[in-house]
Amino acid sequence: MAADKRDVIIEVRGLKNQFGKQVVHENLDLDVYRGEVIGIVGGSGTGKSVLLRSIVGLNTPAAGDVTVFGQRIGDLSADDRQLLEQRWGVLFQQGALFSGLTVAQNIQVPMREHLRLPEALMDEIAAVKIGLVGLGPEAGPKFPSELSGGMIKRAGLARALALDPEIVFLDEPTAGLDPIGAAAFDQLILQLKETLGLTVFMVTHDLDSLHAICDRIAVLAEKRVLVTGTMDDMLKQDHPWIREYFHGPRARAATSAWEGERGKAKVAD
Repeated sequence: MAADKRDVIIEVRGLKNQFGKQVVHENLDLDVYRGEVIGIVGGSGTGKSVLLRSIVGLNTPAAGDVTVFGQRIGDLSADDRQLLEQRWGVLFQQGALFSGLTVAQNIQVPMREHLRLPEALMDEIAAVKIGLVGLGPEAGPKFPSELSGGMIKRAGLARALALDPEIVFLDEPTAGLDPIGAAAFDQLILQLKETLGLTVFMVTHDLDSLHAICDRIAVLAEKRVLVTGTMDDMLKQDHPWIREYFHGPRARAATSAWEGERGKAKVAD
C-alpha cells in the first residue's frame, strides 16, 4: 500500500519552536503513518528531541498545529488531553527512570497516573511488561542503579508500554549501547512493532538502526523537515548535509554491514 494512502496518525503543520531569539523550527510539516517506524535525523541543534517533545505536549510551540489521532493537541481540554496521552508511550534518553523506585514501580507509574487498578493487578501487568522487553523476572525488584545501560533502556521501554499504547516515541534509544546491545534493542523494537501493531517515532543518529528497522526517514535541516523517504531515497539526495551523513565513512560501513545481512537472509530463504 502506498504511503500516501495510509492512515496519518500524527500530523504536524507549520510548527515553529523558538527559545528566546533562537528559532529552532520554522514552518515545519510532517506526517507519520500508522504502523510505520519513522526515524528522525538531523545535525546537532536541529531540534530532533524538541520536535518529539512538541508532539507529546512537553513543549508548547510558538506557532503551528500538532494533530494526533485526528485531535488537535492545542484544542483539547485537560481531561481529553489525559485520555489522548494514554494512547502513546515515551522512552526518553537514558531511560529517565525514577531512581527511588524499582523497575516494577517505574512501570506502574503510568497506571497510577491514568488508571485505578488493584495493586495485585498492577504487579501482574508490570511483570508482563518486564518479560515483553526481554528482561527476567528478577529485574522487577531492582533499582535503576543496579541495572546495566541496556537493562535501563529495556526497563524504560517497558514503562512506555505500560498502558498498551498505539504509538511509542523513542529518543535516542540505542545511544550509549555497545554494537551488540544496540542491534539487540533494534530487533526488540522491530519485534514489538510487528506483534503489537505499534507506530514508532524514533529520534536517532544511529545509522545501523536507520538501516535495520526504519520504514521511512525524516531529515531535519534548515529549521524544517527537509525531506522524508526510504533509505534508498536518502542516498539519492544532493543536499550537502544529507550526502555527508548518508555517504560518509560510517554510513558506508553501516550500509555494507546491512547489505551483508540482507544477502545472508536471501540465501537462507
